[in-house]
Amino acid sequence: MEEFIVSARKYRPLNFDSVVGQRALTTTLKNAIATGKLAHAYLFCGPRGVGKTTCARIFAKAINCLNPKSDGDPCGECESCRAFNEQRSMNIHELDAASNNSVEDIRELIQQVQIPPQIGRYKVFIIDEVHMLSSAAFNAFLKTLEEPPSYVIFILATTEKHKILPTILSRCQVYDFQRMTIQDTIDHLKHVAEKEGYTADPEALNLIAQKADGSMRDALSIFDQMVSFTGGQLTYDRVCQSLNVLSTEYYFRLVDHFLKNEVEPCLLLLNEVLMKGFDAGNFIGGLASHLRDVLVSRDAQTLPLLEMSEQMRNRYHEQALRCQPRFLYRALKLCNDCDQAYRTSRNKRLQVEICLIQLAQLTEDEATDGGPGPAKTLKPVFQKQAAQRTSQEPAQSAPQPQPALQAASTQATPPPHPDNRPQPMPQAQPHPMPQAQPQPAPQAQPQPAPQPVVAQAPMPDHKSPVGQSTAAKPAPLRKVTLKAFGGKKNEIKEADEAQPQPDAVANTPLQESELHTCWYEIINRMPQEEKAMATRMRDMRPGIEGTSTIVVTVYNNQVASEMKRMLPRMEAYIRKRLNNSEAHIDVRVAEAEKAQKIFSKPERLRTMMQQNHAIARLVKEMNLRIE
Repeated sequence: MEEFIVSARKYRPLNFDSVVGQRALTTTLKNAIATGKLAHAYLFCGPRGVGKTTCARIFAKAINCLNPKSDGDPCGECESCRAFNEQRSMNIHELDAASNNSVEDIRELIQQVQIPPQIGRYKVFIIDEVHMLSSAAFNAFLKTLEEPPSYVIFILATTEKHKILPTILSRCQVYDFQRMTIQDTIDHLKHVAEKEGYTADPEALNLIAQKADGSMRDALSIFDQMVSFTGGQLTYDRVCQSLNVLSTEYYFRLVDHFLKNEVEPCLLLLNEVLMKGFDAGNFIGGLASHLRDVLVSRDAQTLPLLEMSEQMRNRYHEQALRCQPRFLYRALKLCNDCDQAYRTSRNKRLQVEICLIQLAQLTEDEATDGGPGPAKTLKPVFQKQAAQRTSQEPAQSAPQPQPALQAASTQATPPPHPDNRPQPMPQAQPHPMPQAQPQPAPQAQPQPAPQPVVAQAPMPDHKSPVGQSTAAKPAPLRKVTLKAFGGKKNEIKEADEAQPQPDAVANTPLQESELHTCWYEIINRMPQEEKAMATRMRDMRPGIEGTSTIVVTVYNNQVASEMKRMLPRMEAYIRKRLNNSEAHIDVRVAEAEKAQKIFSKPERLRTMMQQNHAIARLVKEMNLRIE
């Protein structure tokens, strides 16, 4: 059986042209070799797996090549190149500073520096992970690094440049290696798959490149792992399954549900994701990244920011054309807020579900939200179904406002005719109700020259029985102003009279379920500077006394004073929301529990003797006492 060599070692570059993703750096090194302008010390720094040690080996091999090419690459055929390829070269030394970081190791290296090369022109010392050297080792290395023999070149490599002493940095030529781009990684993985005879989908290679996070060595290691799992047939679904990565298909489906205002499928899809073992926090972070990619793919100028295959870019662009920028901005804000609140939330799943419900309602009625940010309150989830059932009911099912309208129309009759003849009574017609007003507004018959009219309250009917229903009472006093706008509809403005109107609106008794819903609406509408108070209010459970009194119990006077400061705003909202003009909030401070007195043993005996005469007699007859 042939010995298996991992792809990271098998496909390690042997010349500068085969190095992936470092074109500018390799060109600089080749030009230095071609012109003979070599420094005595180099520092290669950058993330892991980007080719620092590989470039150091190629550079050491090229400067010792006996027959270098015109562009600076080694020939690979001379004795020096063959000795390097067979790992028997005496001119190239590698030192791992992670395990050889003491002063004694550096002193041994300095002794080797004194020996000139046997074959070739230079003796090269490659010190990997040089930031692991101790301070004493760095100080012992300074003099040799600054003034080495003419045949010595030092190449230092590190992933943490900030840990190296400034005195070392000032003595080296510093080369910063960049992270591998997604496209460069995909192209190299595709080359390796073709060499090995594997088949790989572009989406699968893209997923491996994203998982590698800019490291080519990590990408090749993951590639070998996926080949073992799939048997050489790399598909997107199987790679997702092996890497335990959530497929982007879920996010595409979610955005489609958001655009259709479908709440229930979003919650079911979240449940499916959680049942597969994925974390809800990672899920909401992935959704935010997906929305960002959709936003970026809207414009052709920002499309190159998507580091993915061409097929996946087209899919993102197709979904972006169906999303308005306003929707994407507000959706990103909601996801970001949910991600921040997720870490401190007790019910983390509920936090994500609320975010999904808000996202599914963004495009339902954007005109009513008004603000640039996301809505702070949740709309009813089943609003559409309720509206459809209401529209299907017969028109005669809600005739309640007609008596009040008829009374108002009777009061607004025109003045008597000059000839004192009785005029026919105009028939009361209920006028259409504007959609923006929750209650019907009575409207008198239009006159040729409209003037402000003040309705007069009619005299009560003495013939009516005492127990007459309140529904037959005349309409409340209204001040109706009619204005004409050319050929448009008359605009009706109503103002309540200053005197009390006990029969104007029937107060609806408070219900506990509606009160709790209104209470959380108030909490969600509170501004950012009152978040601490909103957190305390979430733990409060308002109760109801009678029909209009709301009892809120707090545990200290400071919270009570803060609540009383907010009472006018809260009561105004509750009265309007629950249709009860007499609703008011009673803030009460919970009484502290009285401390129980601790009795001593003699005191307990005396208490027992006072309560039980038999015990007192026993103590007296037996002459007992407590010591």
